[in-house]
Amino acid sequence: MTAIAQTPIVEKAEGSRAWKKLRNSRSALAGMTIILFFTILAMAAPILPIPDPVATSWSAIRKAPSAAHWLGTDDLGRDILSRMIWGARASLMAGVFSVIIAVAIGVPFGILAGYFGGWVDLVISRITEALLAMPFLIMAIALAAFLGPSLSNAMIAIGLSAMPIFVRLTRGQVLSVKTEDYVEGARSVGLGHMDIMLRYILPNVTAPIIVQATLTVATAIIAEASLSFLGLGQQPPAASWGSMLNVAKNFLSQAPWMAMWPGIAIFLVVIGFNLLGDGLRDALDPREH
Repeated sequence: MTAIAQTPIVEKAEGSRAWKKLRNSRSALAGMTIILFFTILAMAAPILPIPDPVATSWSAIRKAPSAAHWLGTDDLGRDILSRMIWGARASLMAGVFSVIIAVAIGVPFGILAGYFGGWVDLVISRITEALLAMPFLIMAIALAAFLGPSLSNAMIAIGLSAMPIFVRLTRGQVLSVKTEDYVEGARSVGLGHMDIMLRYILPNVTAPIIVQATLTVATAIIAEASLSFLGLGQQPPAASWGSMLNVAKNFLSQAPWMAMWPGIAIFLVVIGFNLLGDGLRDALDPREH
């Protein structure tokens, strides 16, 4: 009972140390700042005083950045700043929800494979290895083409393509954790498999899953941009950084700003999530405390 009573205190102390270490990491803070900036822009898009992102103007086609259009206009006279902000909603939503799908499917299968072993582990591991043998982006493109072009289908395709990563990661962590004394103690007092997995296994494999999820969001954003570039993601006239790049490739010499701004945005957001993921990895690593 003493050990059980002390567990929340220990977890709270470890959480405080991790947060302190994360705050002291300049790279992690830079990553969080970038992510927060784009998140606020995306969430505030409906109330910001910006033009309609799909409104065209034949008198303002491919205009360079100016006081009227801070980032210029595209081939249909649409305001690029407005489309950038609304495109951030699509990219961030795709990145986050794709990873949620991957975690929601991959983590339970990883826990089952690592905890039970035997034929359960054999079946899940072989399927996971087969999926991992296919390049991530190729698999996402194939699934998106099969499901049909739309942002929601792109998120499902990216999530399913990233799922094997979480199965393998979770399985490896569970194999290490399930031999710990506290798990053996829980087993000896007669707790069922479900209780052990939820109360003792899952909380102790969460840290690496959080780190991997943060890094995978960056990969998912690139994948969503790639699918939209190929016409398999967000559909016109809705704004998406990938589809903006697809249009901009035809006007690189006449209107380079059309490609520059979405390219910079994708670069910054991906860098932000990678910096945050690296910071979380250092902060949540028990060997660093």
